[in-house]
Amino acid sequence: MSGNGAVWGRVRSRLRAFPERLAACGAEAAAYGRCVQASTAPGGRLTKDLCAREFEALRSCFAAAAKKSPRGGL
Repeated sequence: MSGNGAVWGRVRSRLRAFPERLAACGAEAAAYGRCVQASTAPGGRLTKDLCAREFEALRSCFAAAAKKSPRGGL
């Protein structure tokens, strides 16, 4: 079981760094938020895939941020 400590240490390290990495996606998050907000404003109508382009950009940014290793390692 001593090997599990090393695994949890790496997991904790990645989880701690995650909010900082996601902060790099601010522009994508703002664009998606603006799209959704405009669609749900009075008179607007949010439908499936209406903001798909913005969502895909945000998802791609999150995925890239999640793949980065903490502190430049691994």
